[in-house]
Amino acid sequence: MTAQTRRTVLTGARVVLPDGVADGGRVTVRGRTIAAVATRPGEAVPPVTAATADDEVDTHELTGHWLVPGFVDMHVHGGGGASFSAGTPQEALTVVGTHRRHGTTTMVASTVTGDLDDLARQAGALSELVQQGDLAGVHFEGPFIARNRCGAHQPELLRDPDPAVVRKLLDAAHGTARMLTLAPELPGGLDSVRLLVEHGVVAAVGHTDATYDATREAIDAGATVATHLYNAMPALAHRAPGPVAALLEDERVTVELIDDGTHLHPAALGVAFRAAGPGRVAFVTDAMGAAGMGDGVYPLGPLEVEVRDGVARLVEGGSIAGSTLTMDQAFRRAVTVDGLPVADVVRALSANPARLLGVFDRVGSLEAGKDADLVVLDADFALTAVMRKGEWLVPPPAG
Repeated sequence: MTAQTRRTVLTGARVVLPDGVADGGRVTVRGRTIAAVATRPGEAVPPVTAATADDEVDTHELTGHWLVPGFVDMHVHGGGGASFSAGTPQEALTVVGTHRRHGTTTMVASTVTGDLDDLARQAGALSELVQQGDLAGVHFEGPFIARNRCGAHQPELLRDPDPAVVRKLLDAAHGTARMLTLAPELPGGLDSVRLLVEHGVVAAVGHTDATYDATREAIDAGATVATHLYNAMPALAHRAPGPVAALLEDERVTVELIDDGTHLHPAALGVAFRAAGPGRVAFVTDAMGAAGMGDGVYPLGPLEVEVRDGVARLVEGGSIAGSTLTMDQAFRRAVTVDGLPVADVVRALSANPARLLGVFDRVGSLEAGKDADLVVLDADFALTAVMRKGEWLVPPPAG
């Protein structure tokens, strides 16, 4: 019996669909794709054809559970003790495997500021994994960011966003670059935003000292993402609204939020979610190598990070250095601590980033014909199973 002729039937769960939640729904997977979705108990699905009559069928009763699409993380640096910035397939696949087991079935590889030649080497290595289908693209975070807002990026390696240099990094990624974060107020910033748009790469505003007006200019030039909103940018003030207000108010912009309890106060997250609306929020992890691991010292690009009680900070200077978050943890916190509706959280974890990355035709929602990427959560929103392209990475509980 081959994978192409195996059917998996998932019944009884509360299924989160693009248009709402179906109690006691049924999802049928055949091979690598979703074959059918029934939204009500007893609802008919396409009849078994001659081609499927001899399928081997696995049925899983999931009453009391939630069934949601696989998570899509468009900003992640590492996990499992490994980092994308190492620029090796082995480390990259360790990161990928770690986050997949926590429900992230689609992800981009985020780099961190480094020497330009080294970044180009990393991009070339990661591009091979994109072409193999292990990654959805490459995200360059730095080196084109503001020195005063560099956070866990090495200051002496920062530089202005010269469009010619930006183009070299894009070329090094061999067409797999999906996003680049920059500070648009720097010399060459707006021209680089336009260059990114011309090449089909998402321009993200982040690690920036931009004013409200400068941020508006960047959005008008084509920037469509706020890299971890609030963090590494001026705070919202009543006389100087800065980038936060400009990014929140513009319907062309998707705002990243890191919901780990460290990067954002729940009230600030709630303000952003309500202002942008559930269609313009993308939860991200911004995870570094300690995600899925324990406390200790880990590399982040050329810097060292110490993790204590799950919080990552630079060894030198103490700045917050990414997170140890996984997407299943973000899901659970968003619902149980922040009080957000489950369907809205699913959009922020799956559909919205999938659309932004241009892969919503394949992933990001539970619909017939899409990849069979799904996550099973228990009644308390703890992850219990993960499927990617029809294969169980974390099998559902027996019985």
